[in-house]
Amino acid sequence: MSARTTRARMPAAPRQLLAAALVVAALAGCASTKVTRTPGGGTTTVKPSVPRYGKTVVVQQGDTMYRVASSNGIRAVDLAAWNGIPAPYTIYPGQRLRLYPPGSSGSSGSSSGSTAATRPVPATKPPAGTSRPPTTTAPPSPPQAAPVASGFNWRWPADGELIGRYVAGEPTKQGIDIAGSSGAPVRAAADGVVVYSGSGLVGYGELIIIKHNEQWLSAYGHNRNRLVNEGQLVKAGQQIAEMGRSGAPREMLHFEVRYNGKPVDPLLYLPKK
Repeated sequence: MSARTTRARMPAAPRQLLAAALVVAALAGCASTKVTRTPGGGTTTVKPSVPRYGKTVVVQQGDTMYRVASSNGIRAVDLAAWNGIPAPYTIYPGQRLRLYPPGSSGSSGSSSGSTAATRPVPATKPPAGTSRPPTTTAPPSPPQAAPVASGFNWRWPADGELIGRYVAGEPTKQGIDIAGSSGAPVRAAADGVVVYSGSGLVGYGELIIIKHNEQWLSAYGHNRNRLVNEGQLVKAGQQIAEMGRSGAPREMLHFEVRYNGKPVDPLLYLPKK
């Protein structure tokens, strides 16, 4: 075996986030990126993503960010940015993804497909004899508020001590962790339909995902045993799993709430204890 071949082998990926990203990519069928070389030995410039204004796509089982992006002629990194999804770009069945940048209508007539830069407005001189108003500093942004009301009442998915809280922007803390004993009941937090029941997402163990409507999803990870199947209708408070430690260091439930695919703090919606 040549030294060139040996160097070409990929080293073991770091644990957790990088592993999750690689597995997500692997679930997409190991889609590869083509690099076109010019006769002079260089490479062609990667074309910008072409937004599909007004279009959305619903994630199906087995889809990944890379597969959805490739199928629609969009770079995965752009699709993730347009939908506010951080690395490792985890998406769920039933999630709706926007195929264009937020706040864009596509009516500007641009044919390049990329978002046109906004031209700065030149400053105008005040009329003679008037003074320019003093420049004021913009007030600080208010704390992030809860998304719009979901329209239904949430219930705690399990009994036990809260041992982990949601942290915005932290990929490993996109929900809350509830400690408990092995086999303790895990319940649906609201009415919905099961859109995923399996163990294919690294870091979540035995996972169940429930779609409550077009905007809201909830996820239940690290179960010992899953009691519902995909496509099954469930009611709030119905037992859907048994608590376990699959993919976790101890018996616990990892619970997430997502609004339009973006994780939000479950404690903003669950009843106060």
